[in-house]
This record gives sequence, C-alpha cells and structure tokens, in this order.
Amino acid sequence: MPPAWTPCSDRLPADGARVLCWLPRNTVYLPGKTGATEERNAVVLKFAEDWFIKNPSKTGRATHRHFWLGEGSSNHFFEEVTHWMPLPEAP
Repeated sequence: MPPAWTPCSDRLPADGARVLCWLPRNTVYLPGKTGATEERNAVVLKFAEDWFIKNPSKTGRATHRHFWLGEGSSNHFFEEVTHWMPLPEAP
C-alpha cells in the first residue's frame, strides 16, 4: 500500500528529511517560454525545523519558525505546504 499524505497540521517530518510535499496553487514559470506557466503541486523539499530560529531572516519575512528547503531556488515558506509524504522507495 503506498504511503498516504500527512497533513502538516497533524505531524511534521524529521528535521532534514527530504519528502514529497503538496503545494496548492504552486505556479512555476516554464523556461524559454515567455509568460508560460504550469501548476506543479507535488514537489520534493527538505524540512528545516526551527530554520528561522537558527537563521534569523534578513528580510523580516519569517512567517513561521520552520521552513521548506528546495533544490535550486524552490524554497517555500512553512504555511505554503499543506501535506507531505515519505519519498517512495527506489526501484
């Protein structure tokens, strides 16, 4: 049976865990296509517990103490992720 989505309000992953996250309305711009966008709701992110306690925000934008670290420039603020699940096992 595949893993189920876990609401962030119920439980959070371990600090540093890479998990599959659900981001409603996560619009990304497609490279090389002027103005073209696509919805990408499922994204792999790493959970960073107490990120803003350990790394105070220089911009003042710290809406929660936790943060989600992406690959490249795909970081997300804590409240943007609604659900998560463990990554599937490798084949």
